[in-house]
Amino acid sequence: MRIFNTTGWTAVFTGAETETGRFRPVEAWDQGTGEALVVDPQHGVLRPVSYWQDFSHLERAERVVGVVPGDGWRAHWNDEGGKPLTELVLAWLIHANGLATPISVDPDGTVGTAELADRILAPGQDLDPHH
Repeated sequence: MRIFNTTGWTAVFTGAETETGRFRPVEAWDQGTGEALVVDPQHGVLRPVSYWQDFSHLERAERVVGVVPGDGWRAHWNDEGGKPLTELVLAWLIHANGLATPISVDPDGTVGTAELADRILAPGQDLDPHH
Protein backbone atom coordinates (compact mmCIF):
# COMPACT_ATOMS: atom_id res chain seq x y z
CA MET A 1 0.00 0.00 0.00
CA ARG A 2 1.35 3.42 -0.93
CA ILE A 3 0.82 6.15 1.59
CA PHE A 4 1.20 9.81 0.66
CA ASN A 5 1.78 12.75 2.99
CA THR A 6 3.73 15.98 3.29
CA THR A 7 6.37 14.87 5.82
CA GLY A 8 7.41 11.69 4.00
CA TRP A 9 6.83 9.50 7.09
CA THR A 10 4.07 7.20 8.36
CA ALA A 11 3.58 5.87 11.90
CA VAL A 12 2.79 2.16 12.17
CA PHE A 13 0.69 0.83 15.05
CA THR A 14 0.41 -2.91 15.73
CA GLY A 15 -3.04 -2.84 17.29
CA ALA A 16 -4.37 -3.35 20.80
CA GLU A 17 -7.48 -4.72 22.47
CA THR A 18 -9.56 -1.73 21.46
CA GLU A 19 -7.98 -0.90 18.07
CA THR A 20 -6.75 -2.82 15.05
CA GLY A 21 -3.34 -2.28 13.50
CA ARG A 22 -3.19 0.93 11.51
CA PHE A 23 -1.08 3.48 9.66
CA ARG A 24 -1.24 7.19 10.41
CA PRO A 25 0.55 9.95 8.52
CA VAL A 26 3.15 11.85 10.51
CA GLU A 27 1.86 15.44 10.43
CA ALA A 28 4.79 17.19 12.14
CA TRP A 29 7.71 16.79 14.53
CA ASP A 30 7.75 17.94 18.16
CA GLN A 31 10.04 20.98 18.34
CA GLY A 32 11.49 20.01 21.72
CA THR A 33 11.84 16.23 21.51
CA GLY A 34 11.90 15.61 17.77
CA GLU A 35 9.21 12.93 18.21
CA ALA A 36 6.77 12.25 15.38
CA LEU A 37 3.29 13.74 15.84
CA VAL A 38 0.08 12.20 14.48
CA VAL A 39 -3.57 13.19 14.74
CA ASP A 40 -5.57 11.64 17.59
CA PRO A 41 -8.88 11.03 15.78
CA GLN A 42 -10.78 10.73 19.07
CA HIS A 43 -9.88 14.25 20.18
CA GLY A 44 -8.76 16.02 17.00
CA VAL A 45 -5.35 17.02 18.35
CA LEU A 46 -1.73 16.21 17.49
CA ARG A 47 -0.08 13.74 19.83
CA PRO A 48 3.37 12.16 19.96
CA VAL A 49 3.42 8.60 18.64
CA SER A 50 4.52 7.36 22.09
CA TYR A 51 1.07 8.37 23.41
CA TRP A 52 -0.23 5.05 22.06
CA GLN A 53 1.15 1.87 23.62
CA ASP A 54 0.88 -0.05 20.34
CA PHE A 55 3.15 2.32 18.39
CA SER A 56 5.61 0.12 16.50
CA HIS A 57 7.82 2.18 14.19
CA LEU A 58 8.03 4.82 11.47
CA GLU A 59 8.17 4.02 7.75
CA ARG A 60 9.05 6.22 4.82
CA ALA A 61 6.04 7.41 2.83
CA GLU A 62 5.71 9.09 -0.53
CA ARG A 63 6.29 12.78 0.17
CA VAL A 64 3.89 14.88 -1.88
CA VAL A 65 5.13 18.38 -2.67
CA GLY A 66 2.48 19.49 -5.14
CA VAL A 67 -0.67 18.67 -7.06
CA VAL A 68 -1.47 19.63 -10.64
CA PRO A 69 -4.77 19.21 -12.54
CA GLY A 70 -5.34 16.15 -14.72
CA ASP A 71 -5.95 18.38 -17.79
CA GLY A 72 -7.63 15.72 -19.95
CA TRP A 73 -5.30 12.79 -19.26
CA ARG A 74 -7.01 9.39 -18.85
CA ALA A 75 -6.13 6.10 -17.18
CA HIS A 76 -7.05 2.88 -19.00
CA TRP A 77 -7.22 -0.71 -17.72
CA ASN A 78 -7.47 -3.45 -20.39
CA ASP A 79 -9.53 -5.78 -18.21
CA GLU A 80 -11.19 -4.45 -15.07
CA GLY A 81 -13.96 -6.80 -13.92
CA GLY A 82 -14.18 -8.51 -17.31
CA LYS A 83 -14.29 -5.36 -19.47
CA PRO A 84 -12.02 -2.44 -20.37
CA LEU A 85 -12.23 0.67 -18.23
CA THR A 86 -11.11 4.24 -18.83
CA GLU A 87 -11.24 6.94 -16.14
CA LEU A 88 -10.38 10.63 -16.16
CA VAL A 89 -7.21 11.67 -14.36
CA LEU A 90 -8.47 14.20 -11.84
CA ALA A 91 -4.99 15.30 -10.70
CA TRP A 92 -1.32 14.37 -10.56
CA LEU A 93 0.43 14.09 -7.20
CA ILE A 94 3.97 15.42 -7.56
CA HIS A 95 6.52 13.72 -5.29
CA ALA A 96 9.69 15.13 -3.79
CA ASN A 97 11.73 12.86 -6.09
CA GLY A 98 10.05 14.37 -9.19
CA LEU A 99 7.78 11.43 -10.01
CA ALA A 100 4.04 11.92 -10.52
CA THR A 101 1.14 9.65 -9.55
CA PRO A 102 -2.14 9.91 -11.48
CA ILE A 103 -5.30 10.20 -9.36
CA SER A 104 -8.37 9.08 -11.28
CA VAL A 105 -12.10 9.41 -10.68
CA ASP A 106 -14.70 6.87 -11.77
CA PRO A 107 -18.25 7.72 -12.99
CA ASP A 108 -19.55 7.29 -9.42
CA GLY A 109 -17.10 9.90 -8.11
CA THR A 110 -14.78 7.44 -6.36
CA VAL A 111 -11.21 8.74 -6.35
CA GLY A 112 -8.08 6.57 -6.22
CA THR A 113 -4.59 6.17 -7.58
CA ALA A 114 -4.28 4.96 -11.15
CA GLU A 115 -0.65 3.88 -10.92
CA LEU A 116 -1.57 0.29 -11.87
CA ALA A 117 -3.41 1.30 -15.05
CA ASP A 118 -2.31 -0.51 -18.19
CA ARG A 119 -1.95 2.79 -20.06
CA ILE A 120 -2.05 6.49 -19.32
CA LEU A 121 -3.51 8.36 -22.30
CA ALA A 122 -2.56 11.93 -23.16
CA PRO A 123 -5.33 14.41 -23.96
CA GLY A 124 -6.75 13.54 -27.38
CA GLN A 125 -4.82 10.24 -27.59
CA ASP A 126 -6.79 7.25 -28.89
CA LEU A 127 -6.61 3.78 -27.39
CA ASP A 128 -5.58 2.46 -30.80
CA PRO A 129 -2.01 3.74 -31.33
CA HIS A 130 -2.47 3.48 -35.16
CA HIS A 131 -5.11 6.25 -35.26
